[in-house]
Amino acid sequence: MISLFTEDINEYLKCDVIIDYDNAAVRNLADKLSSESKNETDFIRKAYEYVRDMIAHSADICADSVTCSASEVLKAGHGICFAKSHLLAAILRSKSIPTGFCYQKLILDDETSPVLIYHGLNGVYLKEYGKWIRLDARGNKHGVNAQFSVDSEKLAFTIRPEKGEVDGSVIYADPDNEVVKALQSNDSRSELWDNLPMKLGYEMED
Repeated sequence: MISLFTEDINEYLKCDVIIDYDNAAVRNLADKLSSESKNETDFIRKAYEYVRDMIAHSADICADSVTCSASEVLKAGHGICFAKSHLLAAILRSKSIPTGFCYQKLILDDETSPVLIYHGLNGVYLKEYGKWIRLDARGNKHGVNAQFSVDSEKLAFTIRPEKGEVDGSVIYADPDNEVVKALQSNDSRSELWDNLPMKLGYEMED
C-alpha cells in the first residue's frame, strides 16, 4: 500500500537545486511533451516514456560520469536510476503534477555482487483517477520491462523478500539526502558503484 511522507501536496511540487525545473532545457522539454499530449494523464505517460527510453541508464551505456540534478541528467542524456527519477519529477512538477520519490532495496547482482543496495523510482499523482501510482523510469533491457500502468504496477524489478529485498512503499517529497550525497561526492560511476547508499537518510531520521 502506497503512503505519503507528508500530506502537504505543495511539498511534491517544489523546485530546488536537484529538481530544477526552472532550468530552460527542462522547461522546454516539458512544454514540448505537454503540447503533444491529449490530456494530463497522457502527458505523464509521455514524460515517463521519454525518461525511460530517451535518457540512458549510465551503466547500460558504460558511461562513467555521474549526474544528479534534473538538468544535468537531461544535458548528459544519461543517469542512474536515482538521477533519472530526478529528471522525471522535474518534468512533471513543471506542469504542476505532484511527484515524489520511492526507494526499493535490491540485490545489486545475484552472481557478481550479491549485496543489498537501493533503487530509485517515482510516485506520481494522477488527478484523472484520484490516485498515486509508482513509475520506474530506470530504462528497459533484457529482463527489465517497466511500463506505464494505471491499474497494476509494472515496475522494473520484482521484489524477492527471501533474498532480503524490500519494497519501499513511502512516496517522499524530496530525494533522499544519502542518495544525493552519493551522487554528488563520487567523481565517476565506477567510484560510485563502490559507494552506493546502503541506508537511506530517511531511515536514519526514524
